[in-house]
Amino acid sequence: MHGALPESGPDTSSVAVQYSLPLDDHRVPLNELLGQSLQIEFAGVIRCTNCGRASKKSFNQGHCYPCFKKLASCDVCIMSPEKCHFEQGTCREPEWGEQFCMSDHFVYLANSSGVKVGITRGTQIPTRWIDQGATQALPIMRVATRYQSGLVEDALRQHVADRTNWRAMLKGNAEAVDLAVIRDELFQLCAKELDELTTRFGIQAIRRLDEIETVEIEYPVIEFPTKVSSFNFDKNPLVEGTLMGIKGQYLIFDTGVINIRKFTAYQVELRS
Repeated sequence: MHGALPESGPDTSSVAVQYSLPLDDHRVPLNELLGQSLQIEFAGVIRCTNCGRASKKSFNQGHCYPCFKKLASCDVCIMSPEKCHFEQGTCREPEWGEQFCMSDHFVYLANSSGVKVGITRGTQIPTRWIDQGATQALPIMRVATRYQSGLVEDALRQHVADRTNWRAMLKGNAEAVDLAVIRDELFQLCAKELDELTTRFGIQAIRRLDEIETVEIEYPVIEFPTKVSSFNFDKNPLVEGTLMGIKGQYLIFDTGVINIRKFTAYQVELRS
């Protein structure tokens, strides 16, 4: 089983998210199961999504420990791109780094549990925002490498959050805000830092985006929980209840919520 995946186009200012759950070689559409009683049972088997070996524990959303330690995609600089060490010659997989990190990245603002700053590759728009449960998102800068995007994010997060409060996100949609206004305020607050980065890397490497529209995102939710309690396959192999919604990486039941992405690589049986 892989995490519930959004299915939506990247080039629209309004997205109604369609989710599916990959099980073996097919996908189960989830939106049409809203309001139905479901059971998801962990079969006790975890297989690494990279090498396929059986593992007693999953690391970094689906990896066995050896793959977690050797893959560049699991390195600390993926979560903290300002710590990129590619130029030092110590990247775990230089060819992977060339392809995924030495490419254009977008710095964005998203409104999930409130406004936050983040970064993503263009191919991950709008998936990255959907994963975070954002109801609004706006790309504000385009930069030439992941490392540079991390430096821009580091400057901006002195004035705006860089994390999502997942419990607040699951209790309802954040109040709508004008992300373009917030973008302009951040540009003013961080003018010195951004100018220094532009001087350091060049005007073609650090580019502001002023004409892009805010993307509005709608999730399939019948009812949000008033109290958030979470399921964990490692503690209880059976999740059951009425599916009330899907938002971000979470399935929302009337009995609790589960971060389905966290349990990527777990083999489960879905029953309705």
